[in-house]
Amino acid sequence: MTIDEINREIIRQLRDGRKSFEEIAKTLSITPNTVRARVKKLMDNGILDITGVIDPDKLDNHFLVIIGVKLKNMNLVKKAEAFRKLRGVISVAVVTGQFDLILTALLNNEFGLLEFMAKEVAKVSDVLSTETFVVYKNYDMKIPYTL
Repeated sequence: MTIDEINREIIRQLRDGRKSFEEIAKTLSITPNTVRARVKKLMDNGILDITGVIDPDKLDNHFLVIIGVKLKNMNLVKKAEAFRKLRGVISVAVVTGQFDLILTALLNNEFGLLEFMAKEVAKVSDVLSTETFVVYKNYDMKIPYTL
């Protein structure tokens, strides 16, 4: 599916989840039905997902971690799917560079980094090494609601 400038602008406008299709249509000088049809098509094609998001910095007793994972083999997609199922994991990306996967996880005081690594990451076989980055402060990163 081609993403033209109108689709890009609709997606930009939807970043403020409170905007109605009518408001977006006025801003773009198109009809609300055009906005509705384009959003439906974007969603049907798996390009757009409208979801609630949270700011992890505003959650008491929660913290965000980013974990680089180096695997023993190159079965990247299968391992990414396994990591995605772990408690606390928000996202998994297959990447280039010194790591094979990058995980983002939202943890808290009851289920912290030690428990995550020992109880969750340990479930996935063929992990050669990991490097963990605790996010002290994030800027403009909102995450899908996962609590």
